[in-house]
Amino acid sequence: MILSSAEIIRRLGQSGHSGALVISPYSSTCQQPASYDLRIGDDIGIEPGACTLAHSLEWVEIPPDLAATLRTRSSYGRRGILVTAGFVDPGFRGQLTLGLVNMGNEPLTLKRGDRVVQMIMHQVTQGDLIYEGRYQDSKGAISAR
Repeated sequence: MILSSAEIIRRLGQSGHSGALVISPYSSTCQQPASYDLRIGDDIGIEPGACTLAHSLEWVEIPPDLAATLRTRSSYGRRGILVTAGFVDPGFRGQLTLGLVNMGNEPLTLKRGDRVVQMIMHQVTQGDLIYEGRYQDSKGAISAR
């Protein structure tokens, strides 16, 4: 099941509750009907054919009963931007590292705060494991470890 905007907002309202969903800073302008638009944390340029790492402006905490898929927003997909590494496990917390590839013919500049990636949240049923890997509590774009 994909979470609706109403359910995302309801889950965000459980702050202080164990297992709450966290998106900080949250902006209602980023809330979509069944996803949340993540913003780029720093200005970056991407040449045609190049791949670069960026990070989300938002700090996210995914509770044990949710997972997230990351997709390029269609407005950037139409310009040739693709996002890689598009899955967030239950229990992850930190800024998300975004692998961005420019498949277009022109260099693109992304500015801090641009809404480039959609985060789609899914319910995980009967999950018994949470993420405890080496990217936990990430700040900034993190290269492969």
